[in-house]
Amino acid sequence: MTLDKLRPYVSGFLDPFVKGFDRVGMTPDGVSVLAFGMAVLAAAAFALGGRADPIWYVAAATLVFLNGWLDIIDGALAREQQVASAGGDLLDHVLDRYADIVVIAGLAAGIGDYLLGFAAVTGVVMTSYLGTQAQAVGLDRVYGGLVGRADRLAIIGIVGFLAYPLAEASPGGFTVIGWLLIFLAVVGHVTALQRFFHSWSALD
Repeated sequence: MTLDKLRPYVSGFLDPFVKGFDRVGMTPDGVSVLAFGMAVLAAAAFALGGRADPIWYVAAATLVFLNGWLDIIDGALAREQQVASAGGDLLDHVLDRYADIVVIAGLAAGIGDYLLGFAAVTGVVMTSYLGTQAQAVGLDRVYGGLVGRADRLAIIGIVGFLAYPLAEASPGGFTVIGWLLIFLAVVGHVTALQRFFHSWSALD
């Protein structure tokens, strides 16, 4: 289960956006920074959704989807402008990791459960780390496993929209956002372990 595999099939949908950004002089690095900005705003909206008004969850979900969409566009724009580079790839991955961290921090802050937030963010960060660490030992980058970043953003966005009408629901003592953090923690660490054992077996 990973939406990352579908990236090659969405190129046709990207073209108008890529050409639009290119026309206004936006660089791929600029798009990467813009995507991170969407993540920061999403984190703030998630926190407000839990502490102020649940309608903020709708804004947060929309911003998460924008973050994911822009994260696809920056690479396509780099190819369009023929400026793809190792530096750009590095910046993109660093900002993606910070984006993951701030969004989960916003989710945890909204419900005041920082232990769940810690469990979720470590799972997410380890998933990404194991994906790129494979390259450091001479293998290809690993995108597989139970849940990749594209899947994770889609799930966070969908649950964000559901959290507005279901904000008061608390099955098992957890809100919808609480269950989302539990899900991210479990599947994050499971996916990280899947990537570890995949890379370990490839080294034999």
